[in-house]
Amino acid sequence: MTRTPPRTRLGFLYPGHAAEDDYPLMSDMVKPPAQVNLVHTEFLEDAHSVKALSEMGSVGRLSKGAEALIGTGIESVMWTSTSASFVLGIEGISQQIATLEKTLCVPASTTAMAFARAVKAIGAQKVAIAATYPEEVALKFCQFLNHFDIDVIHLSSRGIVTAAEVGTLEKEDVINFALANIREDADALLIPDTALHSAAWLTELEQTTGKPVLTANQVSFWEALRLCGKLKPQSGLGRLFEDIP
Repeated sequence: MTRTPPRTRLGFLYPGHAAEDDYPLMSDMVKPPAQVNLVHTEFLEDAHSVKALSEMGSVGRLSKGAEALIGTGIESVMWTSTSASFVLGIEGISQQIATLEKTLCVPASTTAMAFARAVKAIGAQKVAIAATYPEEVALKFCQFLNHFDIDVIHLSSRGIVTAAEVGTLEKEDVINFALANIREDADALLIPDTALHSAAWLTELEQTTGKPVLTANQVSFWEALRLCGKLKPQSGLGRLFEDIP
């Protein structure tokens, strides 16, 4: 009798409630399936502003969330707020990662770092960005990517203030948003908000735009698997998952 191997256990810290259902969906889409341990972290204000995001991604908030994952057997952990990591800069992200690794004794990363690694993994140099954030926050994402010599040739900021509102956007709106921001000379399109649903539509997003599309929840899940050495070629999750370097 063939024994089914245990599922890879992945930890995710997710602020509030918006598009967190992307993670269990992706856990069933990958082969072999993974197990998601997701903890909702707290914050003072649901707002895409530098002040609110800095508080949301503070070491204190992450430490409290990480404590709920102690003893769960996770093999890696992700802080899944793109903006509440890149607004703090490289030094702030390093502190976030160090806090999670010290608390949980497993490899850790953030969605912002996952974007930088994913862009490199698919061999992209020039990218277009379709951001749901206000312009002030979206520009900080560009600055973060520039640190890794990633050339942002187009940036759109939709100006949505809350993650809760972003989470209500449906398939047609997300695909139209992607189409409106694709550029012929871009190697990939980045959609950086973890509050935006995307997992179920990754194949259609790429077929419609004709480009590799990297979304926040997609790159977070990819990074979680990469960190614990369980990343394998997959179908249905975009070009990022098809060819594993």
